[in-house]
Amino acid sequence: MKIYYDTEFVERGRDLPLRLVSIGMVREDGYELYLINEECLSDVARHPWLSINVLPHLPAKGTMAGGILEWNREHDHYSRILPLDTLVDYVRKFITDVPDPELWAYYGAYDHVVLCQLFGSMSELPAGVPMWTHELMQEWERAGRPSLPPQASSEHHALNDAYWAKSLGDLLGL
Repeated sequence: MKIYYDTEFVERGRDLPLRLVSIGMVREDGYELYLINEECLSDVARHPWLSINVLPHLPAKGTMAGGILEWNREHDHYSRILPLDTLVDYVRKFITDVPDPELWAYYGAYDHVVLCQLFGSMSELPAGVPMWTHELMQEWERAGRPSLPPQASSEHHALNDAYWAKSLGDLLGL
């Protein structure tokens, strides 16, 4: 079963691992998963690109200028903020609950590394979690670069981007 996914993450350079901010996954059977790492807020706020492009899509409130930024308990997605260990369990179950899962992502190299690091190293991936992600960009190029589906207005929201990836997969007949 195809699972289209996207991650938002903090990239901190060669000496530090990538840090998950959020993950969105959509399976062919219609089930979706959207989770946010409860430990990421200060990293996102301090990162110039993430603070502009990702932070507005997270259930956060406050202002970075005033130095007070916190999770918004009244936001619709507040319940999707989880401790990392719990988040990892949900991701594992979402992938391994289906037969023959295939991971698909657009520009998915980083997404796959972020996914693997949730479990430790690639050699520590749980049984049933694929060791690689199919690349939608490569399939799009192979198909002659047809017009891409329209992007949702909330680009860089992991779940919306996962749905967009699925729409590209559908367009390409995958």
